[in-house]
Amino acid sequence: MSRLVLENDILLFTQISGDRNPLHYDEAAAKSSRFGEIVVQGGVTSALLNALVAEKLPGPGTVFLNVNWSFTAPVRPGDVITARAVVLEARQDKPITTLQTTVTRDDGAVVLEGSAVCYTMSMG
Repeated sequence: MSRLVLENDILLFTQISGDRNPLHYDEAAAKSSRFGEIVVQGGVTSALLNALVAEKLPGPGTVFLNVNWSFTAPVRPGDVITARAVVLEARQDKPITTLQTTVTRDDGAVVLEGSAVCYTMSMG
């Protein structure tokens, strides 16, 4: 699942979260940081994994029980990011799945990596 990240995503995420870190808004502050320019909130990056597990794998009715993610590189407005999940374990006794998760930028850089444990409810 891929998505073009837009400047407006920063504003929308701020409305939801209240995250007003200058790295997301202040060009001078961001330029003087190790990132060198505006970066989007990590929640924007990880949100693509929410969509992936709810829509594709495992699918509708799925929620996260636990996540363990490392943010390994910045995402900037204009980047295309792609979320991927690989099933590591699917329990037989409960609808619980453990996934290996990654998000990559269009230049191939891994921006998020880790794992997630999901529970899938029946939607019928």
